[in-house]
Amino acid sequence: MRRYARTLVAVALATTVVAGTAGWASGNAQQALTGPPPGTAAWRADHVLGRELPDPERDTPSEVSRFFRGLDDEDRQTLVTRHPLVVGNLDGAPVELRYRANALALKSSHDPRYAHLAADGHRRILAFDPRGRGQVAEVFGDLATARRVSVVVPGSDIDAGTFDRTTDVYGTPAGMAKSLYARTGPGTAVIAWAGYTTPVGLGLDAATGTLAEAGSARLTHFTDGLAAAGVPVTTVFCHSYGSVVCGLAAPRLHAADLVVLGSPGMRADNVRALHTDARVWAAKDPGDWIGKVPHIEFAGLGHGTDPASPDFGARRIPADDAEGHTGYFAPGTKSLRAFAAIAAGAVL
Repeated sequence: MRRYARTLVAVALATTVVAGTAGWASGNAQQALTGPPPGTAAWRADHVLGRELPDPERDTPSEVSRFFRGLDDEDRQTLVTRHPLVVGNLDGAPVELRYRANALALKSSHDPRYAHLAADGHRRILAFDPRGRGQVAEVFGDLATARRVSVVVPGSDIDAGTFDRTTDVYGTPAGMAKSLYARTGPGTAVIAWAGYTTPVGLGLDAATGTLAEAGSARLTHFTDGLAAAGVPVTTVFCHSYGSVVCGLAAPRLHAADLVVLGSPGMRADNVRALHTDARVWAAKDPGDWIGKVPHIEFAGLGHGTDPASPDFGARRIPADDAEGHTGYFAPGTKSLRAFAAIAAGAVL
């Protein structure tokens, strides 16, 4: 009887997701991008400085940071020129050096998918990986002077091509981060992080945690790299499937606040199960279609308890005027005002 009941739950999950959305058939299976940045083999073989370079795959961000602190600017620039894709994606490297490296990598790229990222030479691109659908991270504000630093983790259908699309702006990491920074202002910085392989459409990838597991490792390594470079992250905002990433990363993230919005679940029954010391916040607009997705987890499908439900135990953020799944960062909304207060370190 118990097995039969579980089978019914699984069938209900599949039926509800297909009926409440475009259906799993609309999704395309993705292979998570893992491993060291492109160009690592040439980097490992390069002895231009007369010493071994840090290994992008094995060395920790702290070890990378320590290596770069021992170099003068000429040696640093030599590495940027010779290996822009490695330096630009090397967690623990100085952020200004990563900006330089990624500007060079984008300028040298002949892929039209990334032309929009290179068009403005003043953008602070903190990561750029052209492999697959492309991954990118951009900084809004000044990390050198910011007292509070936030990272925005997006959900499905985001890559380098859709990172800053002009349609559905507040559903993009760049749009969300830019809106948050405009509200918080000087003394803060916001990083739009599209640094993992996201699901495409509403297929099995979106209903399982495989891509989120890979993404959680990349997110923690990225934030550890910022901390090693002297820029600790204080708040992480996680939208939609990005909240699954953040739920799996939570025990290893050192942020003071973890904010989820439009979440399908965090692969945890409650806040305690996240094993984090961060304050956990949740926002969900009543009109968000994510509410049609059953918040259960069975046989690898589904992501568990709704973080916005009282049973989960997160602090609630008002979001009744967010207007759907991608309106949480829209100017003038209650949710954006609350997000800005959290990002600025206010006690709510």
